[in-house]
Amino acid sequence: MSNKKIKIVKKNLIKKNNLGFMQGRLVSSEKKNRIQYFPEKNWKKEILIAKKNKFKIMEWTANIENLKKNPIYLEKQIKDLKNFLLENNMQVSSLTCDFLMQKPFFKNNKNKFVLDILRKIIKNSQTLGIKYFIVPLVDQSSIQNKRQEDKIRIAMKKFEKKLYKNSKILFEIDYSPKKSVQFIKSFNSSKFGINLDTGDGAGYGYNYENKSYLKYVKNIHLKDKKYKGKSIRLGRGDFDFKKFLKIIKKIKYKGNLILQPARAKNNRNVYELNLNRKYINKLL
Repeated sequence: MSNKKIKIVKKNLIKKNNLGFMQGRLVSSEKKNRIQYFPEKNWKKEILIAKKNKFKIMEWTANIENLKKNPIYLEKQIKDLKNFLLENNMQVSSLTCDFLMQKPFFKNNKNKFVLDILRKIIKNSQTLGIKYFIVPLVDQSSIQNKRQEDKIRIAMKKFEKKLYKNSKILFEIDYSPKKSVQFIKSFNSSKFGINLDTGDGAGYGYNYENKSYLKYVKNIHLKDKKYKGKSIRLGRGDFDFKKFLKIIKKIKYKGNLILQPARAKNNRNVYELNLNRKYINKLL
């Protein structure tokens, strides 16, 4: 028998247990016509539903309206929140800061108070081990000119010392991949990165195949749209998930995939999210 060693080739697979969901998708929205909203009345219930449906990863959300009801903002509730998450085997690795989108500090000086909110949330989140803080630069907070971009750069760079070990601020930005790279290169890569939203790829017609762009991506929101359209069920829009998942496997992407699909009709929240999860799992 030959003594030659047999090489075992391992495929670069994205683990299915890296698939999580955006907070609020397993329960009905508590604010009319709002797709994404912190469920202040049902956040505990949602975690229990998630556990029952074998979800182990959730991205937390923080809105401006009910911020004082959000335990992530309340220092006295952080330990209780941590214990509840541990009891229910729920990991929160990322937090989307929608309050920054609702009150863009770089468009109105009256909105600068949201930077204090971000500082407080980052401080509180250290106890929970949250790794990524998503800064949305889309919709209401879409950058309109270089002056606004410069304001963001100056303000965000001040957060470098506020971020704890291994934590980063990730920008979800509606720039093209090429322009996004130019933007992110002006930041310290050990403290800043990109949150990729696949819905932008479909809605804006962007191509996310560029490796120089993908190396900055640390978290991914899974969403689908028709070109210039609204969010719809995954697989029904123009985003090529099969091709995209193959690409990020090749580059050995190790971050989370967060389900952020269109909301369910007739409050069939659990059914809808599981349907989207099944679609992605088949491709994985």
